[in-house]
Amino acid sequence: MSSQDAKTAQGSFDPAHFARLFELEAGSFWFRGRSDLIEWALGRYFPAAHDFLEIGCGTGYVLHRLHLAFPHLALSGSELFEEGLSFARERLGTAAALRQLDATELRAEQEFDVIGAFDVLEHIDDDRAVLSGVRRALRPGGGLLIAVPQHPRLWSATDAAAHHVRRYTRSELRGKLEAAGFEVLRTTSFVSLLLPAMWLARRRRGDGMREVEAELALPAPANAIGYATLRLEGFLIRLGIDLPAGGSLLAVARRPVAG
Repeated sequence: MSSQDAKTAQGSFDPAHFARLFELEAGSFWFRGRSDLIEWALGRYFPAAHDFLEIGCGTGYVLHRLHLAFPHLALSGSELFEEGLSFARERLGTAAALRQLDATELRAEQEFDVIGAFDVLEHIDDDRAVLSGVRRALRPGGGLLIAVPQHPRLWSATDAAAHHVRRYTRSELRGKLEAAGFEVLRTTSFVSLLLPAMWLARRRRGDGMREVEAELALPAPANAIGYATLRLEGFLIRLGIDLPAGGSLLAVARRPVAG
């Protein structure tokens, strides 16, 4: 990685936070609830998948969950930062093939059945390049699962501390997916019932990074309520209800068979 690449990478995320994420993810209502949705969407929309790549796999929490839920899947993960990969290797062992890779430089050609990017695109200036690379890397008919933060009006010091470039609108995400050549199968918000509390929390002026950690390390009662709320949202989504607003967006898309 060149010095310019390293400077750009440092701006997209602070790798010093991987250690804290590794401690918090498995117990955090948000990571657990998001992974519940990812597992469901993968099984619901792409049940015949044989392999799966997660771009920006971080410490490997999602891949570990998918390994437990779908032991037949051949799992791969890419991550820009070696600091994240060291935790992913500790968590996953030999359950996934891991490599260091800039998401904008994915060079695979029709190599994967499904690719996921979960809270990754918002860190990258050229998200269109990532989506184009993902399309090339998918086999015809292959699937894409994406989670991103929603609602630009929720932008706060927390986003800046997390090195976000943007928060998405539903139409923006759909438009970028379609421009990259994807057929969008489903979009739904989540963290919807908690949106008022999230909005109030984001209005506070304070240290952004402390706010990030506070959202992930809630007291046990609040964390339990948060997870129960996301479980309820997941139930509604499974029923076919697309939640109209929320802190995050889930998108399911597919590379056309003829494309």
